[in-house]
Amino acid sequence: MLGTILVVFLILALLGALPRWSHSRSWGYTPTGGVGLVLLIVIILVLLGRI
Repeated sequence: MLGTILVVFLILALLGALPRWSHSRSWGYTPTGGVGLVLLIVIILVLLGRI
């Protein structure tokens, strides 16, 4: 249950980190890449049963 909530939260954070506004376009995809990496790690841990 906790793993599912964490995955959903990280997916929402990944969508929120996309550079959509003019002030954040210069950041590139760095925030999205960081959140995506954390999401990937959490998904692997959920599949392995560690969370």
